[in-house]
Amino acid sequence: TVINLDADGKPLRPAIIWLDQRRATTKSNLPWYWNGIFSLIGMTDSIKYFHAEAEANWIAQHQPEIWARTDKYLLLSGYLNHRFTGKFIDSVASQVGYLPFDFKSGKWAAASDWKWLSLPIKLSMLPELAAAGTQIGTVSAAAAHDTGIPEGLPVIAGAADKACEVIGAGCLTPEIACLSFGTAATVNTTTKKYLEATKYIPPYQAAIPNHYNTEVQITRGFWMVNWFKEQFGQHEQARAETLGVSPESLFDELVCAVPPGAMGLMLQPFWNPGVRIPGPEAKGAIIGFGDVHTRAHLYRAIIEGLTYALREGKERIEKRGGEKITRVRVAGGGSQSDAAMQITANIFNLPSERPHLYETSGLGAAVLGAVGVGLYADFPTALKAMTRVGKIFEPQPQHVEIYEQLYRKVYCKMYARLQPLYHDIRQITGYPHGIE
Repeated sequence: TVINLDADGKPLRPAIIWLDQRRATTKSNLPWYWNGIFSLIGMTDSIKYFHAEAEANWIAQHQPEIWARTDKYLLLSGYLNHRFTGKFIDSVASQVGYLPFDFKSGKWAAASDWKWLSLPIKLSMLPELAAAGTQIGTVSAAAAHDTGIPEGLPVIAGAADKACEVIGAGCLTPEIACLSFGTAATVNTTTKKYLEATKYIPPYQAAIPNHYNTEVQITRGFWMVNWFKEQFGQHEQARAETLGVSPESLFDELVCAVPPGAMGLMLQPFWNPGVRIPGPEAKGAIIGFGDVHTRAHLYRAIIEGLTYALREGKERIEKRGGEKITRVRVAGGGSQSDAAMQITANIFNLPSERPHLYETSGLGAAVLGAVGVGLYADFPTALKAMTRVGKIFEPQPQHVEIYEQLYRKVYCKMYARLQPLYHDIRQITGYPHGIE
């Protein structure tokens, strides 16, 4: 989510949130040698995708008068820090957007970096960077007046939502994976070494300074539960209103009404294209329909498909990093579903641990604050005191085998076999748009 500010620090336009689908249609200004390099390593589509997805390019193309007046270009975290402290400063661990940022060094990109040529952003527009968990200022008098928060209270550099989620789940070491069942579904580990889970796609800076999160993301993750609710969940919505509960709480009944494997209904959850794996041509797919299938089978296939995709991400991290993941902790709203947790244990064939509260992102931010103000000497001490595992779901051997076969023999082959068709669909229809 990005915000343009004028020379007085005032917003020039409404913020563009991270889920926004607008894409720039301008061409990148990269010189021939950069284009040649990216062509040689198979990154041309990914670089085009970066240029099209960058909100700065859309604003510069469609609202040039706004861009001309832009003095500062901030992520939401940087804007809130400015409002609280009066400073233009942000956390290294919050830089997850389409910005000229060097994820390996944790600094703004060098002047020679290609990103400066693909974006209209200047270094002077960007905030100072600080390590997560360090004090970046205090609450100003103006902020105290506007919010009711006491003046002079320390303001601590935070981190991106997923980075906070990882430490809130207690995932400090690379053998523990954090699965996030949120709007975007992710699998993350924390590591001291720079590790690209997908070649040429950098890991994010972790909430713990000098560490990285090896994230693999399914952009439309448990957002798909909401998609299902809107398109097929009218019955549950009506029942939920009568019972005074959320419709999502009733969806476990659908899962439990269908056997593992959804009677052969297999779903590839790429409702939104990716950058490399999946690529910018990717689409969602459902195969295996028969006359026995109902919306209950579809819902179970959604949960299973997302979990297959996260397992594939886990195995990619293991292969690239050379270290086995032996434990998984599941956070985010979707982790409240016992059915989803059990499916995860069965597909991963590992115990699935639910943290004692599912909002681990908020807990991770609290951990950063606690370390930042000195309540705890370091992150391991803080996490030992503030986090713990709640319920654990063990794999069910009678179901593990069917998932293993469906994953290896079907799911792992789907993308490679469908990818040529996705390319043809994009060429014929122009969808997904803005990346040609």
